[in-house]
Amino acid sequence: MENLKGKRNVVVGTAFLAVLVALVVGQASLGGTSTAEESDVQAPMFEVDPMWPKPLPNHWIIGSAIGVTVDSRDHVYIIHRHGSLNARTEVGAAQDPPTSECCVPAPQVLEFDPDGNLVGHFGGPAEGYDWPQSNHGITADPKDNLWIGGNGRDDAHILVFTRDGKFLHQFGLPGARRAKDYTDDDKKWIGDSHDKESFGRVAEVSFYAETNEAFVADGYLNKRVAVLDATTGEFKRYWGAYGKEPSDEDLGRYDPDAPLAKQFRNPVHCAEPSHDGLVYVCDRPNDRIQVFKLDGTFVKEKRIAKNTLGDGAVWDIAFSKDPEQKYIFVADGKNMKVYVMDRESLEILTSFGDGGRQPGQFFAVHNVATDSKGNIYTVETYEGKRVQKFVYKGLGPVEKKDQGVVWPTTEDEN
Repeated sequence: MENLKGKRNVVVGTAFLAVLVALVVGQASLGGTSTAEESDVQAPMFEVDPMWPKPLPNHWIIGSAIGVTVDSRDHVYIIHRHGSLNARTEVGAAQDPPTSECCVPAPQVLEFDPDGNLVGHFGGPAEGYDWPQSNHGITADPKDNLWIGGNGRDDAHILVFTRDGKFLHQFGLPGARRAKDYTDDDKKWIGDSHDKESFGRVAEVSFYAETNEAFVADGYLNKRVAVLDATTGEFKRYWGAYGKEPSDEDLGRYDPDAPLAKQFRNPVHCAEPSHDGLVYVCDRPNDRIQVFKLDGTFVKEKRIAKNTLGDGAVWDIAFSKDPEQKYIFVADGKNMKVYVMDRESLEILTSFGDGGRQPGQFFAVHNVATDSKGNIYTVETYEGKRVQKFVYKGLGPVEKKDQGVVWPTTEDEN
């Protein structure tokens, strides 16, 4: 009996060992498949260029940077705010009398060539137009003219300049959003997302060349996308979230666990048309991208980092430079990163960046733009106050969902 019992234990043990080996092999096989599948996912890869741009002349420094665009020559334009610079700690040389040898605010619009040299500048109040109280966003249209919005209290207009700073147009009337039954001293402004003459604190303007139309993210007071004739500024159409009529009601604070909001929240921060006639809208505080046809018909939406509160996660969008615009890049100023997404599925493939002040890190990355070679340019608002270049390194396998700082690698490291 003892021998029989011993043999039975051996058989049972052997069977258990076989099952265990099979499970381990199966797990290894599944693990290998998962790794292979992940390595099959390709995405654009980037490295920060810590030497771009070159130092500014004249003791100039940049304030909160709230717009970046690239023209047909791959010249990069940024726009920043003087009011964000601290008189005591940053711009002592601009005080009367000067308190230090450095520094002074750079002109609001700066132009860099592809090598990072400063080659042009303009901006600020002048005869013939109303410079915004708080300039916001800059975009080159198909003719390389530059469109600038504003999100100051009285900013209800858009300015258009040539690329060398010659004033061309002003669309909209400053102060149009101030409540008519209040005096100039009362701090009361009202949104009117049905106004066909003026705006409500424009965040950014983008373009669809085929129809010669400008798409306005309108914006910080109004809650709509407005479409204009890019030559005359004439209103053509507008819409709110889900392509419905916009409403200016106060939705209160965003709650990630509440049902999806039926309207945009302020600010509607971008409205970017793609080559194939879709419009990607940054509903920033609602942590979502909404996609529309050119006529405002709703197509789909995608939530991004939906638990992000306050400033929201979807700040700006740029497209990859391949003809199909297969990828989109989304600036997330609250979480301090740029997402690389598949445009068709709206799935996040990877991201880069991290909070900080070193090259490749971000402090409130506000806008993103691409040049003809696929390089990415970003600007940072609040205390970020800079522009960065991320060099396109081609498509590569996605090894990390969150890459962190994409620091340049040397040949030895490779």
